Amino acid sequence: MRDLTRQNLAAAGISSRPAPVRIVHLGLGAFHRAHQAWYTQRARDGWGIAAFTGRSPHAAETLAAQNGLYALVTRNADDDAVEIVTSISEAHDGADLAHLRELLSRPQVGVVTLTITEAGYRVDGQGALDLSDPDVQADIRALRTGPPSARDTAPRTPLGRLLSGLQARRTADGGPLAVVSCDNIPANGTISRRALTALAGEVDAGLCAWVSANVAFVSTSVDRITPAHTGEVPVVIEAGWHDEGTVVTEPFADWVLEGDFPAGRPAWENAGARFVDDICPWEDRKLWLLNGAHTILAVAGPARDKATVSDAFADPACRDLVEAFWAEAVRCLPDSVEHIDYRRQLAERFANARIVHRLDQIAAETTTKVRYRIVPIATRLRRQGDDAAACAAALTTWIRAVRVGIAAPDRESAAVRAAVSAADPVSALLSLVGADIDQDFISRVRSRLSATD
Repeated sequence: MRDLTRQNLAAAGISSRPAPVRIVHLGLGAFHRAHQAWYTQRARDGWGIAAFTGRSPHAAETLAAQNGLYALVTRNADDDAVEIVTSISEAHDGADLAHLRELLSRPQVGVVTLTITEAGYRVDGQGALDLSDPDVQADIRALRTGPPSARDTAPRTPLGRLLSGLQARRTADGGPLAVVSCDNIPANGTISRRALTALAGEVDAGLCAWVSANVAFVSTSVDRITPAHTGEVPVVIEAGWHDEGTVVTEPFADWVLEGDFPAGRPAWENAGARFVDDICPWEDRKLWLLNGAHTILAVAGPARDKATVSDAFADPACRDLVEAFWAEAVRCLPDSVEHIDYRRQLAERFANARIVHRLDQIAAETTTKVRYRIVPIATRLRRQGDDAAACAAALTTWIRAVRVGIAAPDRESAAVRAAVSAADPVSALLSLVGADIDQDFISRVRSRLSATD
């Protein structure tokens, strides 16, 4: 069995020379490796990725030891297929700000992709930069002082690190580039633009003007279920490779993009990506039907002793919640967006027990996810005069889980605890997630909650 290095890959007759870095990625995790890096490899036009981790350097250390290489295992209901992905040319600790700045100074780097999670943007319920966030405040102070001289004075947030790199690009006259958000938030390109330009405005008016004139923000809808995974996979060993960085994913993959690329881009359409003029309906379809269902299962499943998506979806009560929610969500989609086959595919994907997608992984940052994935449907339906009963059931299930305590990280946990302790916890919790909904709906949520206590 051979270590997964470019030298050993070349000896096995597989082209392995790293492509020149033209993409910088922030958020080196399994999803990036199953999605954007996979699409970039299949574009086959010489765009290499320099990927930086977020909070932990572990993934970068693992991949750096393997020259950026890893095995991607596509897990069907019956078998596995393996391929070696070579598109990550460099892997780095996210705290290596000096190298990030150097890379972003290069004119040939034309794209920055982001998988930093919904909470990583540090925005409030209205999608504006949260200037009260302590890390945002620290980043503003650090960025005002100029290039970081020590790790403890470097920006802490992903957008703070990106802005430091853009400061360097501006100084080096590196030219325009595109920032491509690949996170599950509505209008993610718009959110990125608003948050990054607001951060730049707090630091330096000239930098803010440069960002506005030189950075294009691309909105995307990304879709490929990729659960957390550790350890080696038999099919990779059988193929003759020792790999510490294997990623396991499902066969389904989808990527829809809207926006401009002033410094060029890979031919991602060669791998099936779609470029559209209006991403909103496609984004809503995925965010509501897939991600909304995941959030519902994550809050409903543990109470019924379910630990994975497939287990929860097989439970009639959990599945009924999801399917009723889907029926309401599609009423908010335009007729031009296909959803019947998509829901059928989702049911098949959720039922694939070989994709071990743990509910406690999905439950991270539940407050933010409820705000983006469930509340918008309830709000739209109530404004149309619809009772939004399935949304009420989903929100009731969330509130019940919150009162018990969701065992997953949540940046808004203090606000959640305060809302639970309020005189009217139902109203307080719905207000926290931006549910500007009429009192009748709130009363029905309260009644549902009382009926099940």
